[in-house]
Amino acid sequence: MSLPAFQRSVDFRFSAIKAARRVWTIPSIHAEADKLRALHDSLLPRLKAGDRIVYLGNYVGRGPDSAAVIDELLAFRRMALAIAGFQPADIIFLRGQQEELLQRIFQLQFASAPGKVFEWMLDQGLAHTLEGYGIDIREGLNATFADVGRLARWTGFVRHMVGRHEGHDMFFSQLKRAAFTHKATSRDEAKPLLFVSTGLKTDLCLEDQGDRFWWGGDDFQTITDAYDPFSRVVRGYDPQRRGIYINCVTATVDNGCGFGGSLACASWMRDASVGEIFEA
Repeated sequence: MSLPAFQRSVDFRFSAIKAARRVWTIPSIHAEADKLRALHDSLLPRLKAGDRIVYLGNYVGRGPDSAAVIDELLAFRRMALAIAGFQPADIIFLRGQQEELLQRIFQLQFASAPGKVFEWMLDQGLAHTLEGYGIDIREGLNATFADVGRLARWTGFVRHMVGRHEGHDMFFSQLKRAAFTHKATSRDEAKPLLFVSTGLKTDLCLEDQGDRFWWGGDDFQTITDAYDPFSRVVRGYDPQRRGIYINCVTATVDNGCGFGGSLACASWMRDASVGEIFEA
């Protein structure tokens, strides 16, 4: 079996997880800062050298504390890196629906119908993200129905408000599309794991998934065959909010954080089996 192109060459859209003893996955947070802090308090004493952490996207939106969640993620990253043996590449952040919406707002002035696009984005959760950064949605709505120059100034203002928070603009600009563990080095080891935010299309290679990583999740639990060359695909958001679900070839860690549910965390062992699951 040949390796896919993203494993044969450097592709900065994806993160390769090397020599992982155990991979901890944190699903959609949806701006629930208190739950994230509680989960981090439980996770920190569990971390050991050789562990890796993958955040599966949707850090902002839906909940009340978008900016506070990013602050907490950056603070916890510094704490984890203080553990002996941890390296920056051991902590990975994927892009989710909400982060994609925030990035698209910066190009809103180029949309053919910016007013309609903006209203749709607000309904998908962007409204809470903008409010979390102190941005008046009404000003944005007015700008979308004005001239292009006014809209461009408003989207520039949004970028400015996000950038006022130290490290936030860099955080959003460096999110990955997916992450994967390295291919097994012997026949006795399990195939690698793939981590995505919401879903994928099984008849497309990883490099051609496009925005299906954050919008293609409705039929994820109907996948019955392993997505070659991976033993299991782990995701962090279920649009239908059916709770934690694990079968032989897929896993959904989302337990409804941001929609009244808890924030879960699951670890994955070197043989691709599930380790510990806990909630906050």
